Amino acid sequence: MSETTDADDDKALFAREDPFALFDEWMECARASEPEDANAMALATADGDGFPDVRMVLLKGADARGFVFYTNLESAKGLELKENPQAALCFHWKSLRRQIRVRGAVTPVSEEEADAYFASRAKDSQIGAWASKQSRPLEGRFELERQVAVFAAKFGFGKVPRPSHWSGYRVTPSRIEFWRDRPFRLHDRLVFKRESASAPWRTERLYP
Repeated sequence: MSETTDADDDKALFAREDPFALFDEWMECARASEPEDANAMALATADGDGFPDVRMVLLKGADARGFVFYTNLESAKGLELKENPQAALCFHWKSLRRQIRVRGAVTPVSEEEADAYFASRAKDSQIGAWASKQSRPLEGRFELERQVAVFAAKFGFGKVPRPSHWSGYRVTPSRIEFWRDRPFRLHDRLVFKRESASAPWRTERLYP
């Protein structure tokens, strides 16, 4: 019975044609099983010299256009993406023993998207976006707290506008790999690839 179940599960995975639908299914499972931040992902960028950098960020949107995250545009990641607008993502869900890897070109989200997401944030987070000179040297915690106080007083009880230096990016994938743990490290690997955002997806199975 177990062998039949595994075979059916394997057939269902490798018969998939839409990577975004599969991503949505896996993310839904992750939200139900991961104790915290199922939408956390490693974001890898590189500067103009090709030197890589990686950090954890939160996915804030995913659809057929790509994967969206937000940041200070003057941060290290923002400056690297300005020089080299390509990125890689990795989602890893230990509770599910699954991961998804994404590679693709990066473009800014629209002003309307950035405004709408910024408006949805907690006010303290909005003020923090104004106060933090992300990735730049900080003399001490007091200096950061002073900046927070300055902008908290400036905006008072009113609406906090989105800073011009804060927005989002969309990673439009050219490659998405779904990885699933299997016994004896004989893992499942399914890759979706395409030549451009308008091209059809092609799939292939990889050796573990």
